[in-house]
Amino acid sequence: MTQPEFIHRLMRYVVHGDVRGSIAFIQSYGPYAILVAFVLVVLVNIVAVLPNIFLLAANGILFGVTWGTVISWLGESLGVIISFLLMRYLFHDWAHAIIERSEGLKKIDEFSGRRGFVIMLFARCIPYIPSGLITALGAVSSIRIRDYAVATLIGKLPSAAIEVTMGHDLLLYRQHSPRLFILAALSVAAYFVFLHYKKVFEHKDPE
Repeated sequence: MTQPEFIHRLMRYVVHGDVRGSIAFIQSYGPYAILVAFVLVVLVNIVAVLPNIFLLAANGILFGVTWGTVISWLGESLGVIISFLLMRYLFHDWAHAIIERSEGLKKIDEFSGRRGFVIMLFARCIPYIPSGLITALGAVSSIRIRDYAVATLIGKLPSAAIEVTMGHDLLLYRQHSPRLFILAALSVAAYFVFLHYKKVFEHKDPE
């Protein structure tokens, strides 16, 4: 899995959002398919700038919603924790440059310094939010590694479940359209709850 061909095919499927190609690629490893699926999700989340929703959809189709969620949750969690450590200790300036591009993110960064666990937990619960931005936020803030890791493990579970299930249901739309609609509504609601929580904080005096 460290061969250039493996990386090349991974990049092609992820960049082009090729769900069916990803499914065939993972299946080609036979009894090692689960391990390959896990490693793929970890690698994409370490890089932090590549989308992984197509891999999560592939996991849902290949392994079912339950096991697809478990594989994706653990892979995403491990990947963003490794990415956090790399950004904090090796690529801190690059992570900080990402935060500096947005006044909104700067305010969240202040929040993360005082209540890092809560903001990280909320942010990780939201499906489809750019994971790399949240990881960079954690890396340049004063959040403790333990708090970041625990918030990520807890928050990534519901978001992974929604992303895997929605990806699965989009490909099998006719059988699962009611559930797909409900999950889409939950995703939008989670985002607005996060925005409301952020706005409440911004109107509070600093602790």
